Amino acid sequence: MIKVLIVDDSALVRKLLSEELEKEKGIEVVGTAINPYVAREKIVELEPDVLTLDLEMPRMDGLSFLSKLMKHHPMPVVVVSSLTPKNSENALSALRLGAVDVICKPGSAYSTQNISQEIVKAVKAASIAKFDKNLELGDQTQSRSIPKVRLNRTTKKIIAIGSSTGGTKALEAILPRLPANMPGLVIVQHMPPVFTQSFSERLNTICKIDVKEAEDRDLIRPGQALIAPGNHHMLVEKRGAKYYTKIKQGPPVHHHRPSVDVLFNSVAKAAGINSTGVILTGMGSDGGKGLRAMKEKGAHTMAQDEETSVVFGMPKVAQEMGAVAEVLPLDKIAEAIVNDIKEKAEQPARS
Repeated sequence: MIKVLIVDDSALVRKLLSEELEKEKGIEVVGTAINPYVAREKIVELEPDVLTLDLEMPRMDGLSFLSKLMKHHPMPVVVVSSLTPKNSENALSALRLGAVDVICKPGSAYSTQNISQEIVKAVKAASIAKFDKNLELGDQTQSRSIPKVRLNRTTKKIIAIGSSTGGTKALEAILPRLPANMPGLVIVQHMPPVFTQSFSERLNTICKIDVKEAEDRDLIRPGQALIAPGNHHMLVEKRGAKYYTKIKQGPPVHHHRPSVDVLFNSVAKAAGINSTGVILTGMGSDGGKGLRAMKEKGAHTMAQDEETSVVFGMPKVAQEMGAVAEVLPLDKIAEAIVNDIKEKAEQPARS
């Protein structure tokens, strides 16, 4: 049984989250707290397995509380935040401080049914997640010695990456190591709308390549990574010798929009052997079938290993499907991507 403590100053939100979580077998809401001071006492008293945390609360904001919590009593935390640019930036800071996942606050974007699916998935993922107690990845990214990865010349290839729980940290570990002349990258990270824009802007400040939230009909060009916008699927289409994005709605796939499978399947069809597929940490099975389709079309495929994955769900499923050619720890993936591109650069582009 997963014991959950809900921390939110809104009585309505506490009630709704409690009701939705209590519907799920294997989850028990052991208590609620109106602010961090009450939460602190209930954590000691109730010993919850997972905490859901609002970021905007009286007396002490959620970020300050999370920082203190991770220092003195580290535990899995799911951030529940309303969709505003400021809150999305704070949510990304919370992920770097050690929060496992972030979901939309009820009423901010999705129906109650979608919120139910998201909070249940996030709590289950948090309950099994590995998280680093030596936190603040953002500072580590800037301060640690990062091995240089060079690419002599670019190619007209595509790199497709999919990730979910723990993926923001994984992408912050991989993308800054890629050289500026990389082929175009297309990325699905399961995140709510607005949050993907803030995440893209954050990555753009620490990477040699340009990073932006994708728009419909964006040219996929060398030296740029395009992040699928939250609540929209992203596909790749080929027109002539060039690749473009297609952004659309459509039903969720594996309860996700954007879906990694949707992206990978489109890359398999549009680029085939001229692509590289990478699946990173995440809960569930999204991406496995699409990665297998890429591999069957001749793409080189990689997966993050179990030891370095926050949640070894998506990579595990992809491996079990036979979709993965190479399994690597997180700190080896950037180099492996570049080495694969170097090998492809020595071969002519193929249809």
